[in-house]
Amino acid sequence: QVQLVESGGGSVQAGGSLRLSCAASRYAYSSYCMAWFRQAPGKEREGVTAILTFNSRTYYADSVKGRFTISQDNAKNTLYLEMNSLKPEDTAMYYCAAYPGYDCYSDSLSRESRFRFWGQGTQVTVSS
Repeated sequence: QVQLVESGGGSVQAGGSLRLSCAASRYAYSSYCMAWFRQAPGKEREGVTAILTFNSRTYYADSVKGRFTISQDNAKNTLYLEMNSLKPEDTAMYYCAAYPGYDCYSDSLSRESRFRFWGQGTQVTVSS
């Protein structure tokens, strides 16, 4: 079992930046597909970005390409999401999620059910 705890959410004006963190309790497997999802009020949860911890290969939704960066610090068992040029439409609850394995691709972002481990979420609010 892996416990995930997000932090770093908050309120920011459009054009601003935030960095989210996701601390994992332990890595029992040699590789994970780790991702950030978000859910805005009244909308379905959507995959934002993913990373394969084995080789740090990353994938992004079109809506955040060039603005968001996912990264990891394996020594700290921590996943990060650097968000720049934030827009009001980025307002959502952001969740960290993971599943063990080496199969992590761009379409993993649309396969929410594969993710076994989830954090409790951290709120991001972007005002215009």
